[in-house]
Amino acid sequence: MANNTSQEPEYIWTDRKRTFLGLPWSFTVYFLTKSKLICRRGFFNIVEDEIDLYKITDKKLLLPLGQRMFGCGTIHIDSRDVSLPQFDMGSIKNPRDVINLLDKCITEQRDRYGIRGRDLYGAPHPPHHYDDNDDDDGDSDQS
Repeated sequence: MANNTSQEPEYIWTDRKRTFLGLPWSFTVYFLTKSKLICRRGFFNIVEDEIDLYKITDKKLLLPLGQRMFGCGTIHIDSRDVSLPQFDMGSIKNPRDVINLLDKCITEQRDRYGIRGRDLYGAPHPPHHYDDNDDDDGDSDQS
């Protein structure tokens, strides 16, 4: 029995960037796992970028006419990831279904780690409460 240490993660969704006439003739592939969004680019030299789903702060669906004609669209993602703060999943099939799946996975990951949106943005500091009897020098008036 062989022990495979370089196991591929279980992909929930995968697609290629579409090119001419909405055909998947590119070397950019997108993968979605339960915890990460992965973009693999290249043929000879492959580069993979990963974003932890709980770090995604905003998504935007872009539907230009040329992509809509072939059932494609682009999902723009903003994240708190240091190496990839902005990312486009360009020209993918059924983008509305993908963004809904992405929402579901993001929510599951945030629930798993107990993270809410305000945790990613940083909550404002509570206002400082000043006592009416405080002076500038720190002594209080006791008349």
